[in-house]
Amino acid sequence: MSIVIIGGHDRMVRQYHDICKAHKCKAKVFTQMTGDLKKQVGRPDLFVLFTNTVSHKMVKCALEEAKKNNIEVIRCHTSSQAALEEILGSYC
Repeated sequence: MSIVIIGGHDRMVRQYHDICKAHKCKAKVFTQMTGDLKKQVGRPDLFVLFTNTVSHKMVKCALEEAKKNNIEVIRCHTSSQAALEEILGSYC
């Protein structure tokens, strides 16, 4: 299973990857907006949006890609390890 995480804190990227690896998922994490975000996202099985720490432009881009490719989106207000573990525990 592949997951794209949009938002979160820069210092938490390693922890996000480790949590996803523990749940047997491959993850791409984008904490900052890049110029070609749409090209880098690819076609994951799940989008996780940490809405508290993400720009509106990134959310809009992620939602457009999700709608275009029929991908499920989970929104979470907090960007903590526990929040990601809970999301992956219920989804995987």
